[in-house]
Amino acid sequence: MNAGFIGTGNMGKILIEAFIESNALKPSAIHITNRTFEKAANLKKQYPRINLYLTPEEIARQSELIFICVKPLDIHPLLVKLSPYLRKDQCIISITSPINVEQLQSIVNCQVARAIPSITNRALSGVSLLTYGNCSPSMRRSIEELFQAISNPFTIEDHITRVSSDIVSCGPAFFSYLLQRFIDAAVRETEITKHQAVQLTSEMVIGLGKLLESELYTLPTLQEKVCVKGGVTGEGISVMEAEIGEVFEHLFQRTHRKYNEDLREVKEQFERYE
Repeated sequence: MNAGFIGTGNMGKILIEAFIESNALKPSAIHITNRTFEKAANLKKQYPRINLYLTPEEIARQSELIFICVKPLDIHPLLVKLSPYLRKDQCIISITSPINVEQLQSIVNCQVARAIPSITNRALSGVSLLTYGNCSPSMRRSIEELFQAISNPFTIEDHITRVSSDIVSCGPAFFSYLLQRFIDAAVRETEITKHQAVQLTSEMVIGLGKLLESELYTLPTLQEKVCVKGGVTGEGISVMEAEIGEVFEHLFQRTHRKYNEDLREVKEQFERYE
């Protein structure tokens, strides 16, 4: 199957690299373009057999799956431009959360889906979030198989798009920030070096991930096993209980507020050109 990528920024590049590394797609089956042409040209240097094009229209002519990896407000004009070149056997896959499959279907006559990836997919792990529009059963299978090569794909409904994306796509950044603060505090408050703290924290997180993957413990039972009554871990948990407060509630409130702003802007744009 041929796959086109319009946009080779952070997430577009991550998807391309992951699909190639997992052998889900051969470089020769990938077609790319980018508004800043140099970014796409650099990928061509990295994978010489990738097909590089100057315009999105050329991607539409060549590809069965067309990944749209551009900013939300750039999608409507892009799809209008591509619409004359699209066929019913093709599928547009948007990777941005504020645009739903119904909005995609209102512009193009081909099949549509939404896929929200995570940076963890670059390690061929983690979750990708899928929402299907008017896809045929065979197209759904093709998309599912493609993302199974780099992730654990979850099909989600539209009303949980933002929170699912917060967990899967934004979560690595949120918890990387917490881990960095954890490391910085360890260095400030003790005699451990930053290199040592980073190394130990990284190994701890990798081990924690493997432990959760084994399903030997749930998150609450894991805390119970480590947190001995009257011990050091318990003292640390007490500090976290007292000081973290409602930080995560506020986090979800803030991300949803920004998301709702994006939804309004996108809706206004689509309605303006109906």
